[in-house]
Amino acid sequence: MNRLLAAAALVLALGACRTYDQYSRVSSQKGLVPADQWAKYGREEAQAVAIGRELARADQGTSPEARAKQAAAAVAYAKTLPDVRDVTADTVGPFLTVSFKSGWRVAVNPIADGKSPAETPGVPAGAGAAAGK
Repeated sequence: MNRLLAAAALVLALGACRTYDQYSRVSSQKGLVPADQWAKYGREEAQAVAIGRELARADQGTSPEARAKQAAAAVAYAKTLPDVRDVTADTVGPFLTVSFKSGWRVAVNPIADGKSPAETPGVPAGAGAAAGK
């Protein structure tokens, strides 16, 4: 009886543990203003959305090497945008801190909505062309 009770307690304890999958929570757009609508708020907002879409597009897995490649691709894309002054990749989580020439700083999470950065309304034409080179 004690073994059965101990096994049941172990199963309940393991079932209560959170998963380490934070990416799906960070990239989820549930409850937020739709990305295309937020992009229409202004030029910098559109560029932030495009960077988030590039960050999601570049997702290659959960290993540290894959996260580094993902961040590098998104940083390279962000540097092609005309209003971006500086981009810093987070070393642990899948997000970037983007500084714009106006002084606005924003944390950009992946936006996994299936759209490419070029489909973002308000993004300057030709943005991202240098990132593909």
